[in-house]
Amino acid sequence: MKILRIVAAIVLALHGLIHLMGTFAYLKILEVQSLPYKTIFLGGRIDLGEVGTGVFGALWGVAAIGFVIASIAMLLNRSWWRLVLLAVTLLSLVITILDSSLALAGVMLNVVILLALWLEWRNVSNSPRSKLAA
Repeated sequence: MKILRIVAAIVLALHGLIHLMGTFAYLKILEVQSLPYKTIFLGGRIDLGEVGTGVFGALWGVAAIGFVIASIAMLLNRSWWRLVLLAVTLLSLVITILDSSLALAGVMLNVVILLALWLEWRNVSNSPRSKLAA
């Protein structure tokens, strides 16, 4: 179980670091070949403009930081890691859906993370220790 937790934490941290590509691209910090700068998202349905795209890029950075924090908290077995992971995964899901033409793998990974988190929560709430606390 400890190995699985370490692997999960590494995957979460890497997912977070990949979010930095969006930060770099949409804040015009660096050119990212696979993620060109644009202001139109959701398959051409939403134009965020320059300022909105800057905010969008900053949100990618928030997601990056959140995933790294959640992965460290998970490894340190902090009680709040699940809440942080839930919040950051929902944020990540929204921003990857907005850019799903290029971030479809991120959308799918976020869905997998949410499913795993739900299963983890069910497991924790059904444990004998949680029943003693109730």
